[in-house]
Amino acid sequence: MPVLRTKTSRMWLPDALRGLALLNMLAYHAMYDWVYVFGHESNWYNIWAPGCHVWQQYICWSFILLSGFSFPLAKRPAKNGLIVAGCAAVLTFVTAVFMPSEAIWFGVLHLNAAAVLLTCLVYPLLQRLPAGAGLAASAALFALTNQLPEGYLGFENWRLCAVPAGLYKTNWFWLGLPDLTRFTSADYFPVVPWVFLFWCGVFLAGLWKPKRGEAPVVLRPLCAVGRNTLLVYMLHQPVIYGVLWVGHAVMGR
Repeated sequence: MPVLRTKTSRMWLPDALRGLALLNMLAYHAMYDWVYVFGHESNWYNIWAPGCHVWQQYICWSFILLSGFSFPLAKRPAKNGLIVAGCAAVLTFVTAVFMPSEAIWFGVLHLNAAAVLLTCLVYPLLQRLPAGAGLAASAALFALTNQLPEGYLGFENWRLCAVPAGLYKTNWFWLGLPDLTRFTSADYFPVVPWVFLFWCGVFLAGLWKPKRGEAPVVLRPLCAVGRNTLLVYMLHQPVIYGVLWVGHAVMGR
């Protein structure tokens, strides 16, 4: 994912926020594997519970917003998008071959690559909009289309209206129109609504200018993690799975 660089310094706060979200992702996925893959009980971890849902949404919202924020600051965003697209293709191949029940067909990496490449095409148009107006419009569109993959317009449990069922028969899952009778993905972030959250980050970059310079000493490890998000993302599941497999074996389960 894009790195926030300048000639003399870097913006450390986005790195720290990205690192915090990444650590939360590691903890969330470790618990998911422990409970749902290895079959251990948990008194508090339940992906259908409101608390876990909020936790999961914080993680994905943070990554997508910060990725959008980084877009105007990246020197070669198209190259970044193609690299992420390649990693997303590897992720789909590996999960489909070795973990078919947990296959990822259009997850957060796919969304990030698509959002970056799409934004490269429309960025001249986005630049014509005042940052405040663009942020408000993108946020409104994200809220309006938040539940499009579920068959209606609205945000979370707020349902404005149903979307015609015929639009989902083509199974354009990448766009946000999946046929849920035959499409599943262990991680699913279609272009709509999530590109609008990405664009919130793009416009936010025009309104929010974090300080440049050295991060406080206590936050430097977090910033280091945040600067290597893509590498950690690609490696974290095999490492977590291996560690949990050892723990599972030690416990005799």
